[in-house]
Amino acid sequence: MSHLKGGLSLQSGLSVLVFHHTVVELLLTHTCAGQSQLIGPPQPTVATVGDDVILLCHLEPAVDAVGITVEWTRPDLDQRIVLLWHHGWEHEHKKHPSYEGRTSLSLGKLTQGDVSLKLSKVKLSDEGKYRCSIPSLGKESIADLVVGAASSLAITVSKNSSGVVLECESKGWYPEPELFWLDAEGKLLSAGAPETVRGPDGLYTVSSRVTVEKSHSNSFTCRVQQLSINQSRDTHIYFSDDFFVDTRDSPALIAIVFPVIFVFSYSQFAQVNWTSSDLKEQW
Repeated sequence: MSHLKGGLSLQSGLSVLVFHHTVVELLLTHTCAGQSQLIGPPQPTVATVGDDVILLCHLEPAVDAVGITVEWTRPDLDQRIVLLWHHGWEHEHKKHPSYEGRTSLSLGKLTQGDVSLKLSKVKLSDEGKYRCSIPSLGKESIADLVVGAASSLAITVSKNSSGVVLECESKGWYPEPELFWLDAEGKLLSAGAPETVRGPDGLYTVSSRVTVEKSHSNSFTCRVQQLSINQSRDTHIYFSDDFFVDTRDSPALIAIVFPVIFVFSYSQFAQVNWTSSDLKEQW
């Protein structure tokens, strides 16, 4: 008998909880209907692979949204649900498998009408249009997510009968990036069209060669950039005047000059890393 009473008590408790959430949602729906609007981001949201990103969505004027059903979906997917918030918690089993463990709402912000979606460890496949909706209000907004990837680059040096040949290569970009060469004044150098290859992982590798001559600075820059994701990478290289001397009959000079180039390049890289760390500490 006590077992039966316990079971009835638990069942009654759950019924009361469900009833409470239903009443809250009905009251909020009545309060918000015809008043609050669901506001999304004014521009596409840009993220790079591996980042955490927030897709904005909020009720305006703000109301407590904890008891409201909130849906985040992607219309282009067969299983469209990215996140379902219902009766005060997220229903993890309802969402698309690729989003498991990567989406959430902020309980603290829900009380202020903020139903923004946090998406963790962004993937290339996450790119697309997301719909934020509150079915009981008949309100929705759209958030457009643009996903990119950027990587470092490297310059290799060789010589031929025409002069000094620089080759720049960078792997792991998305969308397809641009590559160009600059002199010490930031002017474009004449070079052939970059070669771009897309790998099976969907990422691009870009490379380009340029033949350079002795100048007053002997400093050159390879730049790879993707403006749609606000990413740019530079690598600089400097030569001493001696390097442009004809070294075909002087193997000893080659052996001396090449280490000087690569030590300088490494020093520049180390300086960039130190500056970046210093800025992070200040921030």
